[in-house]
Amino acid sequence: MDEHATPTAPIDDDPTLVFLKVEEAARRLRIGRTTCFALIRTGELESVMVGGLRRIPVDAPTAYSTRLRAAQRTA
Repeated sequence: MDEHATPTAPIDDDPTLVFLKVEEAARRLRIGRTTCFALIRTGELESVMVGGLRRIPVDAPTAYSTRLRAAQRTA
């Protein structure tokens, strides 16, 4: 990258990411933003506040998916 190039935004697969935006988490789960907020509100999807911003730990979508699959296997 030369000195005049603009840095690119991190992509969802960036291993250095610690937190995701709600929209990024929703995209990883292949659900809508409203559904993602509903999962956050019920506590099914872990989230934290960073300043005034709602963020999702990068491993939270995978943990949610794992719990969902386990629950459906035992049902």
